[in-house]
Amino acid sequence: MEACRGIIAGMSSPNPYVPRHSRIRGVAGVVGVLGALTAINLTANLADLAHREWVIPLSVLALVAVVKARGMRWSELGMSLRHMPRGLAYGAAATVAVAAVVTAGCLIPATSPFFLSERYSDLRMAVFSALVLIPLMTVLPEEFAFRGVLQGALERTFGTRGVFVVGSIAFGLWHVTTSLGLTSGNAGLSELLGTGLGGQLAGIGLAVAATSVAGAGFIWFRRRSRSLLAPIGLHWAFNAVGALAAALTWRALAG
Repeated sequence: MEACRGIIAGMSSPNPYVPRHSRIRGVAGVVGVLGALTAINLTANLADLAHREWVIPLSVLALVAVVKARGMRWSELGMSLRHMPRGLAYGAAATVAVAAVVTAGCLIPATSPFFLSERYSDLRMAVFSALVLIPLMTVLPEEFAFRGVLQGALERTFGTRGVFVVGSIAFGLWHVTTSLGLTSGNAGLSELLGTGLGGQLAGIGLAVAATSVAGAGFIWFRRRSRSLLAPIGLHWAFNAVGALAAALTWRALAG
């Protein structure tokens, strides 16, 4: 218990004079959110359920409703109307920048194989994923969960350092279950890491590291703009532009 208090005291807090009972309640809230996200992730990705693709979006909506009912403000969730124009501007700029980088990566022979994801080998499926599946099933639920609910809970108790450390690591670990077959479905990673057990583990480690770094970037965008729209735009750009780039790269090779 003393060690936990030491860790908490070492992290910056929005208010250093928060009463001890409020701090304990805040820690319990963070643990509760992390526990809920773990349960949602395992259920959605490992449980044998019909229509399990809806588990994450619907569960995250329920989680937002619960924390809002328990007193979390819209501004803490990044959903304040006052900051939305700034968030939209950040998100649009991020989309343009990511599109430029991804386009360059597709055109460079050394990096183009890393865009050959079998999931997006069909252009129509890639477009549908970019415009419908990725926003509804991935970007919006994850941003509401991590840069909304979790970041709001962390800000209350642990401040800036806690948000970046816990928030980014949690986001990286969230992607363990979805990266189990990463190397076998990506031509560039299969060639680099192999498709055996060692390659699969390396692929999972690479995915966790990459998404942890991405999570830190999303957190920075959220804090800088004070709006959830900024990380939503950046997150969508990474996933959707990547899907479209994969499909176009496959077509270029086929042609």
